[in-house]
Amino acid sequence: MSETKQTRIHIPPLSVPRYIFAHSYWDIIPVLMGCTHFAFQIALFVWFDQLSPWALIPAGLLYSYMIAWNIESVSHNFTHNPYFKSKVLNRAFALMESLCIGFSQGMYRTVHIRHHIGNSDRPDESGNTRDWFSIYRHGKNGEAESVWKYALFGSLRGDSKQAYIEMGKNGREAEVRWSKFEDYSHYAWFALGFILNWKFMVFFLPFYYLGHVFSMMVGYYEHYQANPDLPIAWGVSTYNKLYNFFWMNNGYHAEHHYRPKLHWTQMKELHRQIEAQQKTYGVYTIPYSHLLGFLQRRSETA
Repeated sequence: MSETKQTRIHIPPLSVPRYIFAHSYWDIIPVLMGCTHFAFQIALFVWFDQLSPWALIPAGLLYSYMIAWNIESVSHNFTHNPYFKSKVLNRAFALMESLCIGFSQGMYRTVHIRHHIGNSDRPDESGNTRDWFSIYRHGKNGEAESVWKYALFGSLRGDSKQAYIEMGKNGREAEVRWSKFEDYSHYAWFALGFILNWKFMVFFLPFYYLGHVFSMMVGYYEHYQANPDLPIAWGVSTYNKLYNFFWMNNGYHAEHHYRPKLHWTQMKELHRQIEAQQKTYGVYTIPYSHLLGFLQRRSETA
C-alpha cells in the first residue's frame, strides 16, 4: 500500500533557550543522564575490589543496560539535535559519550544518518542496503535475519573505514579528525583500565559487549515488522509510558523516522496529529520496551 494522502502536520517550534542549550532546557535531562552513566562507569571501576560477586554481577548487568539506554536515548537524541549552543560543550559531551558507549560519537552520527537514508531497507539487486545496519542486510529471501544473529554479531560488523570515507565527504575532514580522536580516546581509556586494574577489565568487557547486544536488540525491534517501503510505517512504536519516560520518547519510533529532526519532546504531539493516518496504514506497534520485543508474537499487534 502506498501513501496517497498525508495529514497536514503543524508542530509549534520550540522556544529557543537564551543560555547554554541549543533547542530546549529539557535537554538538561539527557545531559545529566549521560553524566550519570559516565559516573557509574568510573564508580564501578573504583569500587570493584570492594564489591562482592553478588554485587558485581547485577552492577555489570545494569551497566550493560545503561549502554543500550544511552545509545538509543541520550546519544541518539544528541546525534539529531546537539544539546549545546557552544561547539566546545558539544565536543566535550561527545567525547564523554564516546567513553561511555565505547565508540566514537561522530562515527555513530555518520552511521545513523545512513540508517535514516535507508530506514532499514531491503537489499537491492546487488544485495546492498543503504542502511548499513538494516535488519534485512544479512537476511535471506528478502526476510529479516534472526534477532539473535543480528544482536550477537551486529556490533561486530561495523566498517570504520567506510564510515570515515562517508564522514569526510563535502570537505568535512575536521569531523573525521575529531571522530578519530574520539576513537583513540576510547582505546586509551580501555588501555588505562588494563594498566590500572586488569582484573576489572576482564570482568568489565563481557558486560560491555552485552550492552551492545542489548542495543542491537533494541534496534532490531524498532524495525521488525515495520514497512521499509512506506514512510509513515518505517519504524515500530511502543507507547509504554515507563519506557518512554526513561528512554526519552524513543518508543515513538515510527514517528521519529517520519520526522527525524523533531526534538524528542515533540514526539507525543506528532503522534497525536498522525495517529489516525498511522492506523489507516497499519503502523505496527508493540506494548513493551523495544528491548523486550521478542515477547511479541508475530501475529499480534498492540
